[in-house]
Amino acid sequence: MAEQVYLDWNATAPLRPQARDAMAKALEVHGNPSSIHASGRAARRLVEEAREQVAALVNAEPRDVVFTSGGTEANAQALSPVLGDALLVSTIEHPSVRSGGRFPAIVDVAVTEAGVVDLEALQRAVNAGVSRPLVSIMLANNETGAIQPIAEAAAIVHAAGGLLHVDAIQTPGRIPCDFKALGADLMTLSAHKLGGPKGVGALIKRGDIDLDPLIRGGGQERGLRAGTENVPGIAGFGAAAQAAQRLLGKDMARMSTLRDRLEAALKALTPDVLIFSAETARLPNTTLFSVAGMKAETAVIAFDLEGVAVSSGAACSSGKVTPSHVLAAMGVEPNLAQGAIRVSLGHTTTEHEIEAFLKAWAKLAESLYRAKKERDIAA
Repeated sequence: MAEQVYLDWNATAPLRPQARDAMAKALEVHGNPSSIHASGRAARRLVEEAREQVAALVNAEPRDVVFTSGGTEANAQALSPVLGDALLVSTIEHPSVRSGGRFPAIVDVAVTEAGVVDLEALQRAVNAGVSRPLVSIMLANNETGAIQPIAEAAAIVHAAGGLLHVDAIQTPGRIPCDFKALGADLMTLSAHKLGGPKGVGALIKRGDIDLDPLIRGGGQERGLRAGTENVPGIAGFGAAAQAAQRLLGKDMARMSTLRDRLEAALKALTPDVLIFSAETARLPNTTLFSVAGMKAETAVIAFDLEGVAVSSGAACSSGKVTPSHVLAAMGVEPNLAQGAIRVSLGHTTTEHEIEAFLKAWAKLAESLYRAKKERDIAA
């Protein structure tokens, strides 16, 4: 079987060679990072080196990086009633944020038709009688790639006496991600989205913020996250972060060129295609598109049979397909939302892979239009 063309980087990125090498070396270090003997100190050095690498990736202080089991745990730790009296969440957030963390309920903040947080709606929400709002807005949406106005949102939140949490999981290695310049108070990251291993992430906090630990027990992570550190995973995270930072400029330009070529060809092949959030700033690697009448689950299977991995803009649960909550929040008609396909590129994506996708799409689009024509004749 031929190797599959992988265009689902927003779901997870292939492991970078630098991360694999760092993990292999870390597996040979047997000590517990909390032990004071030589083996323990060697493990501790690996953890602290990675902490510095992750901090450098987002322009944060190493002491403010708390390692977790991934982005979902980091989000849950950040969303604590200790940090605010009410949780305000944009309607396009990841489910791990939309679930509310440790808050019993959330207050929705609307987005525009372009999939960007409505700053006027945010202003109204933070001024609606909440003394200490905790607001959570992602830096870039995982489905559409739409980049959010974080610095502007931070100014609104801080003027209202609140804190801003930013889910930046999709951005490192794709666009600059500067914790301090954005004005974030809390930020979450996940290693496997930038070419690190699965099962490790980080919560970045502003230095003067006192976090409420989600996992209690030992004194690991300065008492903020109990449990023996995942040394190989953390080392891989650090190495991936360093590589992503070093190659960012080159990778951004390359992915943007390939994405633009893909979208131009999509429009040429299917003039009625709709590319979501195309009119706003997006991640350079992400395209979410649909054609009226197309079923996403059918299209994903068709691509897979052609050796191309993409994902759907719909979530399947217990055999029931429901439209993307992101597209619903944007006001997209169900007939379009049900067919949304996400193509997400990475730093190793090639022109050949884009051509393979377009070849598969041309075949799928032909059958789609043929079926439509047959339905029209039958009607």
